[in-house]
Amino acid sequence: MAEPLRTMYHEKFLLEFGEKVRGVYGSFPVQLFVADTMGQGWELLKLKERIRRISETLGKHLPSRYEDALDILFAIDETCVGFPYLFFPDFVEVHGQGEKHWDLSMRALERFTARSSAEFAVRVFLLREPERMMRQMTVWAAHPNEHVRRLASEGCRPRLPWGQALPLFKRDPAPLLLVLEQLKADSSAYVRKSVANNLNDIAKDHPDMVLETARRWMGTHKDTDWIVRHACRTLIRQALPEVLELFGYGQDEEEGLITDASLIADPSVLAIGGSCELGYELYVREGEPMRIRIEYGIHFVKARGQTSRKLFLLSDKTVAGGTRLHGTRNHRWADLTTRRHYPGEHRIVLLVNGEEVAHAFLTLEAKENE
Repeated sequence: MAEPLRTMYHEKFLLEFGEKVRGVYGSFPVQLFVADTMGQGWELLKLKERIRRISETLGKHLPSRYEDALDILFAIDETCVGFPYLFFPDFVEVHGQGEKHWDLSMRALERFTARSSAEFAVRVFLLREPERMMRQMTVWAAHPNEHVRRLASEGCRPRLPWGQALPLFKRDPAPLLLVLEQLKADSSAYVRKSVANNLNDIAKDHPDMVLETARRWMGTHKDTDWIVRHACRTLIRQALPEVLELFGYGQDEEEGLITDASLIADPSVLAIGGSCELGYELYVREGEPMRIRIEYGIHFVKARGQTSRKLFLLSDKTVAGGTRLHGTRNHRWADLTTRRHYPGEHRIVLLVNGEEVAHAFLTLEAKENE
């Protein structure tokens, strides 16, 4: 099993970083900085908690004047590149929120985001002064550096993973669209992916707004078309008719898309932690070529006996009318950090463009040692 990300902050890393600081700030107490950082409860701290501990400890041992402390970080940031240095922008979040520091903190976030990422640090500023911060995002959206342009989108995502929630933009994402409009044909795939993810976040609360944006953007540029497609992935999984129509998926007419279909789970009785093979076969109706999305969905039994469906993609492509499609997929029933399995009868369904065309059942049993 891979080591948790938090383990990248170890004594050797902190000592090496401390020596970089001492190289430009001779009185920096490297050993004390490491001891304070790795002090009480360090082993129990999660990733972001360790980042925050480093930021707070730096504030304790760098000059108390924020401007002077940043000058030291500016002097070494070119040698501090990559994910582990997220504590640089976090330092700004922790120590640079004062009104008199606003402009300097914006310059620091702009600079540090190119070395690691300031997508988490900007969010406290958005919560504090959303209009002012969104004006800054608009400026960053026109920046020559792709990392800064990405920050303009990624930093204001309503549902950024690991990031502080932005409930104001969940309620009203209209200000975000002003920034995303600037980036809809960005030359950087790194930026375009962020734009798509931002729109996908918005779609979870305001699907009609994203659908209207998709209709308006489609066909303006090939890169924008990719953004639109990726942005609407949640809406496509929901099989909303107007979304399926927009992306050219075959529609369920009176005769149906599929003339025959089957789904088999082998074995049909399995202990938690094991695997089964899902085999499917279906026949597409005669006629013009059509785009179809084939998924299987498992109605997972929960702790109290209720069920919750999770979808898994099998295929998404254009096929000729009359085509026979078949395939297999191995599915593991091992517990994950995001999903725990419970004994019981699980209904498994085969879906084409959101419509159920076949189903099977699998009985999941407890492990023998439980």
